[in-house]
Amino acid sequence: MTQPTIDIKGLSVSYDRKRVLSNIYLQIESGYTYGLIGPNGAGKSTLFKSILGIIEPNSGIISVKGKTDISTMRKLIAYVPQKDDVDWDFPATVKDVVMMGRYPHKKLLERLNKKDQNITNEAMVQLGIMDLAGRQIGALSGGQQQRVFLARSVCQEAEIFLMDEPFVGVDMTTEHKIVELMKELADQGKTIMVVHHDLGTADDYFDKVILLNQRLIAYGNTKEVFTRENIGLTYAPQMKILQDIGLIDERTR
Repeated sequence: MTQPTIDIKGLSVSYDRKRVLSNIYLQIESGYTYGLIGPNGAGKSTLFKSILGIIEPNSGIISVKGKTDISTMRKLIAYVPQKDDVDWDFPATVKDVVMMGRYPHKKLLERLNKKDQNITNEAMVQLGIMDLAGRQIGALSGGQQQRVFLARSVCQEAEIFLMDEPFVGVDMTTEHKIVELMKELADQGKTIMVVHHDLGTADDYFDKVILLNQRLIAYGNTKEVFTRENIGLTYAPQMKILQDIGLIDERTR
């Protein structure tokens, strides 16, 4: 049996004595796009932060490529944060931010070289932001800002990509670009996990889904797991609202 890229066993996390994640077991494989779906407060971002080693769980074990010391694996994990978590007033240019993706590959005080410059430029070209290289990040549109952080993750040459709500506040062109990038990375054998809220597009965007609401509701192939019944279990208190605003429709079996 192939070793999972990310193996989560019995993960439980609490904040201020309030349980956020309870006894999560997940095996994430390479070469797939995963949609991480659930209501606000379900623990989706907490799951990402646990994988990154940013927060200490109450219990459970997370291994990345067979290793439980996440600090040794961080350069393999690229994180695209929520837009609200970014200081857009920070005096950094587009190229500065994208180039940050090279730092995990460098030793302390080691300078970036020509290879790093080339990889940075290639990532900006791939995401269509080369013409914005000298712009301050706060002066960009929402779609442009998201492309910058996606370019940074590509520049990192990571094997695992954790994207926290990458489609929020972006234009349709950027959304299509993100989906194209996700599928291209998966075809290269990368592992893609995306916090996602648009239930109507999950079928088209993800090979597999993880339905989460503090506990794991279901996970597996999208065609098999993303059912009306499982969505109902995930969003039980909000189900009527989702139906009224059209987020549950005939595409959600």
